[in-house]
Amino acid sequence: MAHDPQLAQLGLFDARVPRYTSYPTAPHFGPEIGPADFASWIEAVPEHSAVSLYIHVPFCRRLCWFCACRTQGTTSDEPVVAYVETLKAELDLLRRHLPRGVRLSRLHWGGGTPTLLSPDLMRGLADRIFDIVPLASDGEFSVEIDPNEIDDARLDALAASGMNRASIGVQDFDPMIQKAIGREQSYQLTRDVAERIRARGVASLNADILYGLPFQTGPRISDSVQKLLTLSPDRVALYGYAHVPWMSRRQQMIPSHAMPTPEERLSLFETARELFLWDGYVEVGIDHFAKPEDGMAKALKAGKLRRNFQGYTDDTAPALIGLGASSISRFPQGFAQNASATAAHTKAIREGRFSTHKGHRFAGEDLLRARIIEALMCDFFVSRSELLRDFDVTPARIEVLFQRAAADFGEMVKVSDEGFLIPERARPLTRMIARAFDAYDSAKAKHSSAI
Repeated sequence: MAHDPQLAQLGLFDARVPRYTSYPTAPHFGPEIGPADFASWIEAVPEHSAVSLYIHVPFCRRLCWFCACRTQGTTSDEPVVAYVETLKAELDLLRRHLPRGVRLSRLHWGGGTPTLLSPDLMRGLADRIFDIVPLASDGEFSVEIDPNEIDDARLDALAASGMNRASIGVQDFDPMIQKAIGREQSYQLTRDVAERIRARGVASLNADILYGLPFQTGPRISDSVQKLLTLSPDRVALYGYAHVPWMSRRQQMIPSHAMPTPEERLSLFETARELFLWDGYVEVGIDHFAKPEDGMAKALKAGKLRRNFQGYTDDTAPALIGLGASSISRFPQGFAQNASATAAHTKAIREGRFSTHKGHRFAGEDLLRARIIEALMCDFFVSRSELLRDFDVTPARIEVLFQRAAADFGEMVKVSDEGFLIPERARPLTRMIARAFDAYDSAKAKHSSAI
């Protein structure tokens, strides 16, 4: 598949850039943010407002080689039971600081593998959460589900607890690719789990699929996407596999010689993209697709699409509170991250304090630049009038920021009286263009491939 030669000239196939699920990105978090800051930011949430809540479960029965998430393996239930008790204690800490009348706009259980919890643990955890902060009438409760780690009893428990959106990790259906990445999961099993989820009245289904995997080719990703489409997910995340063996030791198990080149990665993405579009999905940002009736597609159309640590979202709550080891929270004041190691997190909670060990307090142009980057990642367009309305910034300063970024990309971006636009032909460059508005030293972290 031939690509625009300017993509190569501008360095797309060599660049490593952040995914910009936050600004500044997590490598720039520092130890100046601690438990007291986290507690005070919770206390500053307005009464009777809405927040999002993320619950991290770091355990997995198997450690998939492709995964770079904060996870740990377990063959027994004992550490899982102990961890849920820690989560409940952390929730009790949250209760002490959370203002009255707060509701949940979104609740998400991620990991790891949250579905390795037993039915009783699931029910007990959900009950504790909703006792402290109830789900709003239009709220969403989503859970990441591993088809290899779910059964009817656990699905019944989740459905009874109010789960109304499920997310299934697919990655790829090709058996050879699955073996190469350490995650074997048949199409038949995935289809069966999807059917059982829907049979329990869970109306919304998400799925994740990866491009850029070892041995992946155009025909193979086409086959996987077409199989995925038979499941009719409401939204799909088409993520580029981030091969970072220097950060994730388990990725050293993946054969580097079988990895597609950056040019091949772009072709794989474009092949999958075309199939989703042909099936009627709406393209959302750089790597998501949604049915037109899905909330994410509606948010995009309404100009309300947002981006956070879970990727794209239609959630507009001003605060995202993360609980559990390594979880990251975002408040209007800044970011706060819990201790990454489960033992350190547990120790802090048992001592009656949050485990916050680093973060970032917004200052200077942080919020302005964050919104510019978010708008580019979501809409490929930044509105001058929006920036002037929402931030203490002059037209001259906006022009300087726009022109500095435009100088690096020439005709691949458009600066006008309305704002800053990334045309469709330049969208593969979006993360690189976003980096042009990043005031922090990118050399501080080793990021994944730009495509």
